[in-house]
Amino acid sequence: MYAEFYTAILTGTPHRELEAFLGRPVQVLDRLGVEKGGKDLVAEAKGKEVCLLTAGDPLTATTHTDLLVRAHAAGVPVRIVHGSSIYAAAPGLLGLQHYKFGRTTTLVRPEANWSPTSPFDALAENHARGLHTLVLLDIKADEGYFMTANEGLRLLLELAQRTGNPWFDAGTQVGVVARAGSDGGVRRTGPVEAMARQDFGPPLHCLVVPGPLQVVEQEAWDLLR
Repeated sequence: MYAEFYTAILTGTPHRELEAFLGRPVQVLDRLGVEKGGKDLVAEAKGKEVCLLTAGDPLTATTHTDLLVRAHAAGVPVRIVHGSSIYAAAPGLLGLQHYKFGRTTTLVRPEANWSPTSPFDALAENHARGLHTLVLLDIKADEGYFMTANEGLRLLLELAQRTGNPWFDAGTQVGVVARAGSDGGVRRTGPVEAMARQDFGPPLHCLVVPGPLQVVEQEAWDLLR
């Protein structure tokens, strides 16, 4: 039995607690261990049952479609157990309608001489179409780095200035979801300036930038201010 936590982490469920619950050892693989070129899970599955555990839905935000395709090509049967995804959880927790979301975007941590503006393109496009935007935040689990909502909001302000999008500023309404699905989860809404100063606790965090809200959405949004 294997698990990977480089695409997302299990909030409130440490590795050893997972093993105790399952009653068997669970080997945690890094990205290379799961993807082609690392540990050949497909070859191993030809001779015995192999399980790969992920946080979230394995074929959505934590996509392992390549593994599925390789297994099919090798004649290895696969059973997929779908889990909850942030794509559904974040809108629901903030009281927003799923069908009013546009393309999702992911903010990446700026590096020396590299800070792309492309993550803001989807947000600007959705804004122009009157749609909500789910903003995922960078994860580098092997480095112990998980972008916080505060970092993400500051980065969005910078990208808005660099790309000439003055509509996104300190007063823009945003939603923050932290540790979705856990007992200690957080969901809050408010203007960027105020939200960027708050403490949302440990990872994982994500952001939502809403388009125009209909009546029920607005009521739910206001409740979480």
